[in-house]
Amino acid sequence: MAEQQQQSVKRRTTDTGQGNPSEKQVSKEYALKWHGQDVRWMLSLFGTAIGAGVLFLPIDVGGVGTLGLILTIVIALPLAYFAHQAMCRFVLSAKNPGDDITDVVEQEFGFGFGMVFTLIYFAQIFVLLMVYSISITNTAESFIVNQLHMAAPPRGVLSLILIVILIVIVTCGTTVVTRVMSWMTWPVIAVLVLFSLYLIPRWNPSMLTSYPQGANGGLDLGKLALNLWLLIPVIVLTFDHSAIVSSFSVNARLEYGSKYAEPKIVKILKVGEPMMVVVVLFFVISSDLALNPSSLATAKAQNVSILSYLANILNSPVISWVAAITSFFCIFKAFLGHYLGVEEGLGGIIRKVAETRHRVIQKGPLRVVVNVIMFFACWFIAWANPSVIGMLETMAGPLIAFVLMLLPMYAIHKVPALQKYKGKASNVFIFVVGLIAVSAIFYNIIALFR
Repeated sequence: MAEQQQQSVKRRTTDTGQGNPSEKQVSKEYALKWHGQDVRWMLSLFGTAIGAGVLFLPIDVGGVGTLGLILTIVIALPLAYFAHQAMCRFVLSAKNPGDDITDVVEQEFGFGFGMVFTLIYFAQIFVLLMVYSISITNTAESFIVNQLHMAAPPRGVLSLILIVILIVIVTCGTTVVTRVMSWMTWPVIAVLVLFSLYLIPRWNPSMLTSYPQGANGGLDLGKLALNLWLLIPVIVLTFDHSAIVSSFSVNARLEYGSKYAEPKIVKILKVGEPMMVVVVLFFVISSDLALNPSSLATAKAQNVSILSYLANILNSPVISWVAAITSFFCIFKAFLGHYLGVEEGLGGIIRKVAETRHRVIQKGPLRVVVNVIMFFACWFIAWANPSVIGMLETMAGPLIAFVLMLLPMYAIHKVPALQKYKGKASNVFIFVVGLIAVSAIFYNIIALFR
């Protein structure tokens, strides 16, 4: 069996024929010039990140107070830029153009580790997709009840309609998905900025002076430490677009060749990441300062995003409609971006299992199988409606940190093509933050023994 698996890996890492397109030979001027598709990818990266994280981070920060805001502001930009840059470099180290991140892991670390990684890669994006399935249903339901003043339809029917629409769009292919996301991202950015400005007159110091309290009303250091610990995975999630990084990196290499793929990616990240961080931080700060700790606790209990909650309590009908629709768009496009990663991960699992049995599954039938499985999974979880915040803190965030932060740092020390990136201070930062975020997955295990 081991020999068969090695042969399978060898076939996939040496074949440059059908299924592994040849690289383009382009000039430096062409590669480093801005093109329409570069803007679309930048907006798609932004759009993938603007989802559950930004809509729920203000609620999570509210449980910590001033220290939560300070922590978020300090680590946001270096986390976003250096972590995604490292992951892109890891994908670009693949032996063939067209190889995605699951292929690279198998090439460098063997079939067994490759399968384990693919399972984790799929799991972390799958959890987020489940979060978006829940959130988009809750957002639509809240809009129907609070803005349209109608009775909520049966949850099963509403979630079915929404998931069908999303799955139909993703079946149209990567180009259609990135176009739809780029169209939706600019309006969302504009609304988030304008909404943050609109909230400024409502700012009050209550959140800045709040802190986790014990039974006697004083500062509870244990609760503060726990809240800060669980906040880090949500910060990682908020500024994460790793689900689309593999597709982004593969596209850059196929379009600009191995020589210019990394400079092109760095150029896009240097524009996109600061823009994303500034918009998100402004929105988080403005949302938190406009509310008080009890309001943030209510939003958490209702299992709705901060925009949906604000839409329900603001007196202006126009603003409440805009907030509700923007929340819907944020989740809608984030679902599309993360679905690309889920399709890649689940497809990789099925393909690897088939290879161990000497079978090759064509891309077309594989996509059909993946889409059917994901449709039923998304529909069921949207109907079940488990806690979103709990899933983000103890499942999605830690798994993302492993894929986005720890694996690329490990690869830098093990993969020959990445050795030149060793010894950087940013590597230490990413590793430490990633380790803290991953450790939060043990919170549920600890809770079982209380």
